[in-house]
Amino acid sequence: MINIVLVEPEIPQNTGNIVRTAAATGSVVHLVRPLGFDTSDKMLKRAGLDYWKDCEIHYWDSFTELQASYPDGKYYYFSTKAQKSHCCPQYGNNVFLVFGKETKGLPEQLIHDNYTNAVRIPMIADTRSLNLSNSVAIAVYEVLRQHNFEGLNFTGHLREFDD
Repeated sequence: MINIVLVEPEIPQNTGNIVRTAAATGSVVHLVRPLGFDTSDKMLKRAGLDYWKDCEIHYWDSFTELQASYPDGKYYYFSTKAQKSHCCPQYGNNVFLVFGKETKGLPEQLIHDNYTNAVRIPMIADTRSLNLSNSVAIAVYEVLRQHNFEGLNFTGHLREFDD
């Protein structure tokens, strides 16, 4: 199972897009307060289209509260401050992909305390960051790729194309 954790997300359209990705992949979304929007917000629902009802969403008052509820989860912290690529870990089951708010990312202390599980999505130099919903999609699909897209409607082969 893939768990997408958004720590203090600020932009409702990003969260709506992430909910749509979660619904399409069978992932679970965890929203850690405070949120920068009301979840009944019209734009949030619009960005998530009709997928909002098809996605399992949990709300938490703190990241510590979430971790206490899932002590056996394997947490990966996405940050531009990390050195390892998001493709390096061998993602097992019960993974939690943790992302920070759009304007500041994850708290530096959280990255520092979990540096061995901190990963980044490679970008060219001097690029500040990717859009949050794009980053989540990249991360989710890397986990799915490593699991051969198990549970998804995929009948192709995972091999290189012939020339």
